[in-house]
Amino acid sequence: AVVSTQSTGSVYSTFQSHEPQFDYLKSLEIEEKINEIQWLKRQNNNLFLLSTNDKTIKLWKISERRYRLDGFNLFDEYGTQRDPRSINSLRIPHLVPVNEFTVEATPKKLYDKAHMYHINSISLNSDDETYLSADDLRINLWHLDSINECYNVVDIKPANMEELTEVITAAKFHPMHCYHFVYSSSKGTIRLCDMRARALCDQHAKLFEEPEDSTTRSFFSEIISSISDVKFSSCGRYMVSRDYLTVKLWDLNMDSKPIETYNVHEYLRSKLCSLYENDCIFDKFEVVWGGTSDSILTGSYNNFFRIFDRTNNRDACFEASRESAKPRTQLKHCKVGVGPKRRKDEISVEMLDFNHKILHAHWHPKENVIAVAATNNLYLFTGK
Repeated sequence: AVVSTQSTGSVYSTFQSHEPQFDYLKSLEIEEKINEIQWLKRQNNNLFLLSTNDKTIKLWKISERRYRLDGFNLFDEYGTQRDPRSINSLRIPHLVPVNEFTVEATPKKLYDKAHMYHINSISLNSDDETYLSADDLRINLWHLDSINECYNVVDIKPANMEELTEVITAAKFHPMHCYHFVYSSSKGTIRLCDMRARALCDQHAKLFEEPEDSTTRSFFSEIISSISDVKFSSCGRYMVSRDYLTVKLWDLNMDSKPIETYNVHEYLRSKLCSLYENDCIFDKFEVVWGGTSDSILTGSYNNFFRIFDRTNNRDACFEASRESAKPRTQLKHCKVGVGPKRRKDEISVEMLDFNHKILHAHWHPKENVIAVAATNNLYLFTGK
């Protein structure tokens, strides 16, 4: 069962990562929105993270200030400068504990001017020293200590842009092998690259692609096959990908077809025309692994999210709402009915709210806790 957490989480820290910018050369406004966040492994009491918008990547240090300096000679405890004539003795400044600590976010590095197109993903390497940044046509390799240079490892830009047939949608490093990474494309393919073979990985080591069924091909086939997210399992043997309608599980040792396929919202196949008109068909849904890689979580419309239990070969759909967010509330299974006849416990596909959707979600790596982002709300649920 999935149960809402007993209490609401308190805000640890809030800071502005990016500011709106304007590219005068291209007459393009760069929004401040965050496309992805990557946490670095903790080395000390401070936290470090990478955040990126469409053009700029920043390295942030988040630290707790639990002490303050006291005992200055030229300033009093309020910071006001003292009259030098009133100073009769010298004091040694010392640290004094504070009642309420403050959290400070400090920008440490800024990595920019390396992407001509919008950055869609960043991925930290297992060596904790390098990371990938990917835009629509290129993937760059950065060293955390170097802000002035990066190495281009993938470049799919054709000589003539009219010959462009696909774009890069996501890129991820292998969790154990620092020389392996994958990137997905708008054509529904995933390429595994080996940086030991060559510096420019324009030729992949493996290509993961499901054969297309020509009998079911339609105008929307290429759009809904575009992969919006790809993630490795914690063991590094498997990876999961998300396209518009399905979640696919791949074995790195078998690139001919996925070993498992899960339907997320197959009931929307009949609504693809209207979804194309309102641009919802281009929504990018994330997919995440459970802590032990036995479960998979992804979002849908109407604030629904679906959990696939690989061990028991079962799946369940739940709704993230204010009613379900009450402490110790057990979530009810949600079912969507298609057609005029449906059960009492089913909601009609015509009643789904496509403005409320869960694009982002995360599963705690060690605990059975999930976080789903629905519009401007963050919901935390735990499994029982």
